[in-house]
Amino acid sequence: MSESAASGVRGMSVASAFAGMRSVTPVVFRAGCPDCRGRFELTASALRLAIGATSRTTFYSFTCPECGASVRKPAGERVVELLTGGGVSTLRLHSTG
Repeated sequence: MSESAASGVRGMSVASAFAGMRSVTPVVFRAGCPDCRGRFELTASALRLAIGATSRTTFYSFTCPECGASVRKPAGERVVELLTGGGVSTLRLHSTG
């Protein structure tokens, strides 16, 4: 990097560095309710992910926005990757034994 390029970066303000950025669209996840069969989109804050010791104890959950049912679904490796990458809060479960 040349000295002039480096000095230009040092003189840049935070406001000018972020001036060209646009607002970020929040990540949404498609989900369905097994009770009312509703289909909808949820933001990361509406979902919770629990990671257990096995695939049987790893799941995600949410409250159905249409009927209010508490929904819990298994989360395989790919689902865990997508949810964590999308900012879903994660709880790690462990045994107390």
